[in-house]
Amino acid sequence: MLAYILRRLLLVIPTLFGIMIINFAIIQFAPGGPVEQAIAEWQGQSVDATSRFSGTGSDIQGGTSEVSGGQSSGGVSKYRGAQGLRPEIIAEIEKQYGFDRPAHERFFNMMWDYARFDFGESYFSNKRVVDLVLEKMPVSISLGLWTTIIVYLISIPLGVRKAVRDDSRFDAWTSGVIVAGYAIPSFLFSILLIVLFSGGRYFDLFPLRGLTSEGWDLLPWWKQILDYFWHITLPVLSMVIGGFAGLTMLTKNSFLDQIKLQYVQTARAKGLSENQVLYGHVFRNAMLIVIAGFPAMFIGILFTGALLIEVIFSLDGLGLLGYEAAINRDYPVMFAILYIFTLVGMLMQIIRDVMYTIIDPRIDFEARQA
Repeated sequence: MLAYILRRLLLVIPTLFGIMIINFAIIQFAPGGPVEQAIAEWQGQSVDATSRFSGTGSDIQGGTSEVSGGQSSGGVSKYRGAQGLRPEIIAEIEKQYGFDRPAHERFFNMMWDYARFDFGESYFSNKRVVDLVLEKMPVSISLGLWTTIIVYLISIPLGVRKAVRDDSRFDAWTSGVIVAGYAIPSFLFSILLIVLFSGGRYFDLFPLRGLTSEGWDLLPWWKQILDYFWHITLPVLSMVIGGFAGLTMLTKNSFLDQIKLQYVQTARAKGLSENQVLYGHVFRNAMLIVIAGFPAMFIGILFTGALLIEVIFSLDGLGLLGYEAAINRDYPVMFAILYIFTLVGMLMQIIRDVMYTIIDPRIDFEARQA
């Protein structure tokens, strides 16, 4: 098993490199990069950028006057909206963002820094990317952790119950609830919860933004806990409604496949109770496929699944950070989040395989490799 884990760890390197280079190449063709956005600020289409580039005030005035005069001193520029700006101003902006170097050089420098977990500094927030990620991570971890725990606590017992009572009235009406939950996107359900319980139209029982109230630090510890759960109730419910549906059906189908096998009939013939058969024999085998989906589910909830929820409930987490970075073309934040989540996802896949062997010692990845 140790040799298998070592091989999988070595495969992480080329896989991660390939993912990063594909995304880096795609980004090069996307319009509206940081240089173009900075140029738009020079042109007065956004906030004044003079505070960002110190020491170039005379260039700013010269470039702006040329634009107002409608004359172009630099000819046709490769950047949209750059006509009329002095070439030295554009060169200064490119140097500020590192775009004065070829793309391949920027990529390899980025990967070398990322290999040492040096993610640089955000283009627009003037903070280190690591500090930004660590600052936003508790919010996303809170959402992802509680959502995953509740989804598993609901889905596994419900899936087992549906498998035991297959084709019964209980199975029929719970399937209707599951289909409805699967069909309703989490962001629509969150809007419904806001309308019903957060002052939208009917009741004003839960807060609409943030994970804590103002003055939270001054509250007693037990009131801090209550305030935290008060804020997180609606966002977690919004994410649970879509997550438990798929896992419940996966658990049910996995149990149905195992219940039909011969070893279950043999266990029952030996006089074991139904609970001993289900949880002593079937559970271990049926849970393999459920465990296999845990890493992808947790990563999806932690990042992509919480994106719209964080926006709707004004929760300042990693999903919102990634969304804002993509909108603002904040490349250091974008690629750092991609790198971190890709690396964590692949490591969790390895952990999944290790859990396979712990739950069922019959699985031998070494034998499969041979």
